[in-house]
Amino acid sequence: MPVLSPMGVRMTAWTRPKLHVETLVLICAAFMMLACNRPFWHMALAGRPMDEPGTWLFAAAVFIAFTAFYFAFGSALATRHTAKTLLTILLLVTAAAAYYMERYAVYFDRAMLRNVLATNYHEAGELLGRDLVAYVLAFGVLPSVLVWWTRLKQRPLRRAAAVRLACVAAALATGVASLLLVFADFASLVRNHGEVRYLLTPGNLVAAGAANAWGRAKRPNTPKLTVGGDARLGPAWQARKRPALFVLVVGETARAQNFALNGYARPTNPRLSGLDVINFPDARACGTSTEVSLPCMFSPFGRHGYDEEKILTHESVLHVLARAGFKVLWRDNQSGCKGVCQGLPAEQLDRAKVDALCAEGQCLDEILLRGMEGIARDNHGNLFVVMHQLGSHGPAYYKRYPAVFRRFTPACENEELRYCTQAEIVNAYDNSLLYTDFMLGRVIEFLDKAQATHDTAMLYVSDHGESLGENGLYLHGVPYAIAPDVQRHVPLLMWLSPAFRRDFHVDANCMREQSALAASHDNLFHSLLGVLDVQTAVYRPDMDLFAPCRPANAGIAP
Repeated sequence: MPVLSPMGVRMTAWTRPKLHVETLVLICAAFMMLACNRPFWHMALAGRPMDEPGTWLFAAAVFIAFTAFYFAFGSALATRHTAKTLLTILLLVTAAAAYYMERYAVYFDRAMLRNVLATNYHEAGELLGRDLVAYVLAFGVLPSVLVWWTRLKQRPLRRAAAVRLACVAAALATGVASLLLVFADFASLVRNHGEVRYLLTPGNLVAAGAANAWGRAKRPNTPKLTVGGDARLGPAWQARKRPALFVLVVGETARAQNFALNGYARPTNPRLSGLDVINFPDARACGTSTEVSLPCMFSPFGRHGYDEEKILTHESVLHVLARAGFKVLWRDNQSGCKGVCQGLPAEQLDRAKVDALCAEGQCLDEILLRGMEGIARDNHGNLFVVMHQLGSHGPAYYKRYPAVFRRFTPACENEELRYCTQAEIVNAYDNSLLYTDFMLGRVIEFLDKAQATHDTAMLYVSDHGESLGENGLYLHGVPYAIAPDVQRHVPLLMWLSPAFRRDFHVDANCMREQSALAASHDNLFHSLLGVLDVQTAVYRPDMDLFAPCRPANAGIAP
């Protein structure tokens, strides 16, 4: 039925509104600031009394400022022909990011965005669910439908350009003026809680995307720069009669706090506890995500004086070992080596067709052991094998272990962690560690048998830890400077066969004393070169965990 609008214009219930591009951009910017930034507002207003006018003044000023900045950014890019597409993309991406920030306390910096882009299909599938669909429908799809429902008014080109320039200038001025009004408060917020900028959506996503596209975080496609070009086996190798077989197991999302070897109350390491392993209870990761930690831990640069560009553009310790004469093999049950094994032999096993170990598009970590007897038998000379686990990758911890390891119950068996209690989440996570313990026991069992032909050893270290609900945080990837210790504190242990200790002159009792000292991913590069007696100028004995426990003439000369 026709009705009269307040202006006396005849219209129907289905009349589509007509808006200028600038008006549409402003509405969307305001909507995203209000509806898709709850974690940001929660942190920005934390500790501020809601009954004080100053709190509302601060909130209003910040809202106006960033709405104005988003409006200016959008208006600078949007035209009558591109505005709807641009706004739809922003609304959908912002809604999806807001969901994960709310549900899992995720901070979106450039490293987190790289994690998202590097996530494989199966990992991504575990993060999808009906709650995400409902959230994106409400805060992304529905607003996008309304965007496309509107009709955009047209102005003559010159007038349109003049209006657009005036709007952008006015928005920038308004944003700056609003922030100046509460600058002392806002500066204190940013200074004391710098991480708040990773919660401001979609600005955080745009900044992270720009950093990954043009910043130093982008992994180069060019050949890596040489590290340890002078690498060679030490003189002591001439006296050794048997080749070495060294297995480095890179764990995934294992946190040291939940390892029984480190004092955890639960028996999560029943098998390792009965084996002659050397455990380092105070070890720290280089990053809080695989995308950061993996390249860092294999590089000579490490976390100290962290330089992402150098790490990504230079060879890893695997290339140095290969140059010295080791046969290097990377075996992966996850998302790849992140450039660490570039140009070296690698096997991707996560989609293997082994009924007993693989189901639903993923394989249990025992797949990493499959075929190792043949690899050791068929490769003459020194062999260095990396096993990259799926480990305890969340949120589907319950998929990381077979049913026989469901010992801590009730365990969370839902990929939507919000439907589980924290105790159920911890139970599922601890079950995954129980399976890792079993898998490491099997690696040691294999190496123990391989002593008949090789000097064998294993080193295990996780890439990063995990949050299991402490302080409202879940999963991992929090920026390193503000990350909780559970995301940085990782398990590190080693097993050395008697023949390896003898032939490589490692004092096991000394190593047990050394294990009480602090260690980190930074030690990995130099410790591997040191214990395997690989001579190169890039080696640093002060970073070698084995150096104090080997005679000076048995290893690398400084």
